[in-house]
Amino acid sequence: MDLLALADFNLVARHEGFGRAARAAGRPKATLSRRVAELEGSLDLRLFERGGRNLKLTQEGRALYERTGALLTELDEAAAAIASGVDRPRGRLRVSAPLLFSQTAMGKLAAGFALKHPEVRLEVTTEDRTVDMVEEGYDLVIRVNPDPDESLVGRVFLRDRLVVVASPALARPQDGSTVPAVVRGAGDEIAAWGVTTPEGPSSIAIRAVLGLSSLVMVRDAVRAGVGAGRLPVSLVTHDLAAGRLVHWGEADVPEISLWTLYPSKRLLSARVSAFLDHLKEAFPKGTPEELAACIGA
Repeated sequence: MDLLALADFNLVARHEGFGRAARAAGRPKATLSRRVAELEGSLDLRLFERGGRNLKLTQEGRALYERTGALLTELDEAAAAIASGVDRPRGRLRVSAPLLFSQTAMGKLAAGFALKHPEVRLEVTTEDRTVDMVEEGYDLVIRVNPDPDESLVGRVFLRDRLVVVASPALARPQDGSTVPAVVRGAGDEIAAWGVTTPEGPSSIAIRAVLGLSSLVMVRDAVRAGVGAGRLPVSLVTHDLAAGRLVHWGEADVPEISLWTLYPSKRLLSARVSAFLDHLKEAFPKGTPEELAACIGA
């Protein structure tokens, strides 16, 4: 594929017309039109719908634009960095992060990154769903215990674990009776929580009295004494130290791992590398205690 023709195609697509693209780039309109036509011919695809006053991308043209635009931008930035002799992070960095991490820590982390790298425009979107990085234009995603994905590479930067906690006013049952519980979601199928204490493993029978979609809301409800809760250590460390909550045991569930993921087929940009380094500096050991310190700072 002709890389120059591909760059001209992206220029026309970005400006939504040959005339506007020609004026923006100071290039002849006829040259842009010819090079896009040559690209269409080499691909045997129509990339634009021509006619009327506006130029519209076809479905195939839209897919090509979305998949190649970021790559060409990275090539331009790499060339500019090499030419200037400085590989300094600059440009737009889009990150998708899960809800709880964003609510508790991302604001401080993003602010610190912005102060450190003023030439990078960081944009963070908060969502727990699995996003399509290429289609939706993300440079990096943060996910909790992600499923394996051959198209992505990444690393664990934080680990956490769940504990069962309650207000000091709520007594832990000793006779096997159920205890009121605040759960994330509906919790209809949960009858008991397995826990490990210094005395060994045991089980706490529960009845869900409140279902909430956010762990921050679960913590606040547990603080109020509505029921016991199963929460990350990082989220309740300060409450346990202050006596607002008491520890009933370590939850018998898999460890929580937070991963940074990015496409394996792309060169790692200076922006992404800088953000990964920033996370490493914030959490050098990747422990729940480090996250708790960040939350309570």
